Amino acid sequence: MRVGAFVLGAQFPGQGQGEALHRVVRSADAAEEAGLDAVWLAEHHFVPYGVCPSAVTVAALLLGRTRRIGVGTAVSVLPSAHPVALGEQTALLHLLSGGRFTLGVGRGGPWVDLEVFGGGLAAHEKGFPESLDLLLRWLSEPRVGADGERYRFREVPVVPRADELVPRADGGPPSGAPPRVVVACTSPGTVRLAAARGLPMLLGMHCGDEDKAEMVKLWRREARAAGHGHDEVEETAAEHVSAGVAQVGDTRCEATEALTKSMPGWLRDGLGAHVTVDGRQRPMRDPLGYTELLCGLHPVGPPRLCADRLARTAERTGIERFALLVEGTGDLAATERNVQRLGGEVLPLLV
Repeated sequence: MRVGAFVLGAQFPGQGQGEALHRVVRSADAAEEAGLDAVWLAEHHFVPYGVCPSAVTVAALLLGRTRRIGVGTAVSVLPSAHPVALGEQTALLHLLSGGRFTLGVGRGGPWVDLEVFGGGLAAHEKGFPESLDLLLRWLSEPRVGADGERYRFREVPVVPRADELVPRADGGPPSGAPPRVVVACTSPGTVRLAAARGLPMLLGMHCGDEDKAEMVKLWRREARAAGHGHDEVEETAAEHVSAGVAQVGDTRCEATEALTKSMPGWLRDGLGAHVTVDGRQRPMRDPLGYTELLCGLHPVGPPRLCADRLARTAERTGIERFALLVEGTGDLAATERNVQRLGGEVLPLLV
């Protein structure tokens, strides 16, 4: 089982943006020291829900600061980025880090970002498959051109090639494996898209085990229908990622109270700041109710409870790779302590 930390750069009420970003960096340092598998970085624009607008930029910083831990984006918003630019950045991080980088991509929401970056609503509603396919071609072919609805350009050489031999971070023989790519899936349509491309899924923290198990089942069925063989399906399925929340405390009450005191204010301000590109109304979750839901779904409590919940999710869904939000208190010292306990007290119970 592979357990990683998920950090959004969440700006809690009363905090500055620099404070939130500093917590991202310190959380990654703590995650490596605690023996976690990876640190996952979110990307948001123009909202205090997360003040990191470029997950790949922060990933570059963290890969340079660390030596062992994997670093992934959860996610880079593809409709707001040019697939070739994102592919070039991915190749750089893959090659320079010895293969420690994972690119997570997603559609994002129908937010004003689409207006600012010029993609428009069509990039969100219809353009994701074209962007994803162009990105994947850039990461696997020596020369790429495009003649699609959104992207059209003459064939150009891919530099640097993402499938070049990569010196391994552990000093072992170089690997020629391409960069890892995962797709955030929140609907059956996106599950089918990921399955057809043979890509693993990143499933959100708002989903329970039953929903995630159904999405995995659909993914397997669609992957086989797309012609992917048994071994490929099984190998790719092992890379699915389940996002969640983790708060380790001496008791379940203590851990739950730590989150219900802090997260509702962040969720109220952060989610409430989203503006749709076309003026449509988007109902917002009740912040306290959503916090309580997350506490009930995920490893929030003493170490034994946390380990049991991770094991239960793995058993029910088949997913053994986790990205767990660790900054739910909004406090730097508490976040570092949470990461330390996750690595030192929860991980040994999962062996």
